[in-house]
Amino acid sequence: MKKITAIALIFALICMLSACGKQQTAPSHSPTAAADISQLKADPVGITITLEDGRSIKANLYPKLAPITVENFTKLCNTNFYDGLIFHRVINGFMIQGGGMDKNGIQKQTDTIKGEFKQNGVDNPLSHKRGVLSMARTALSMDSASSQFFIVQADSTHLDGQYAAFGEVTEGMDVVDEIAAVQTDSNDAPTEPIVIKSITAD
Repeated sequence: MKKITAIALIFALICMLSACGKQQTAPSHSPTAAADISQLKADPVGITITLEDGRSIKANLYPKLAPITVENFTKLCNTNFYDGLIFHRVINGFMIQGGGMDKNGIQKQTDTIKGEFKQNGVDNPLSHKRGVLSMARTALSMDSASSQFFIVQADSTHLDGQYAAFGEVTEGMDVVDEIAAVQTDSNDAPTEPIVIKSITAD
C-alpha cells in the first residue's frame, strides 16, 4: 500500500512539474495584446483636419498597422485632395464620415486600395473604439476603399475585422461630438454642410 501511495505521489509531482514547465514556455501575451499594439503605433504620422469655420481635429496615423492605407491617405493630403470636401454622413452615437464629395453633392473619385483588415487577410488589431479613424468602403468589395474615411464617435467594435482602422484622434474629439450632434436629413447628411478646408500631414 505504501509503495502504491509513493508511486502516486511521484506521479503527481511529475504532473505538477510538467504543468509548470508548460506555463513557463507559453507566450506572455497574444499578438493583439496591448504591448504589441503599442509597438505597432510607434512612429505615427500626425495629421490636422481643419474645417472651413476654423475648428480642427488632430490625429495620429499608424503606418505599421495599415501601411497601404496611411500611404494613400497622406498622399491625398499632400495633393490637397480633401480641400473643400465635406463630412457627408453623420450618425450621432456612431461616427462621422467624409472625404468623398463636395458641398454640392458631387463625388470626387480616386484610386481604390487594398482593405487592410482581418476579413481581407490582413492582421490589423486596432479596434474601432471612440476616436479611431477608419476607411469607408462599399459592402460589395473589400478592396473598394479610396478617400472616404470615418471617425468613430462611440465604441463600435462590431466593425473590427471588416474595415481598415488606421489612426486615432489626439485632439478635437469635442469637435467630432459637435459635428455628430448637427441636424441631419433622412440620408444622415448634415442640413448645413460641414466643409473641410484642408487636411495636412506632418
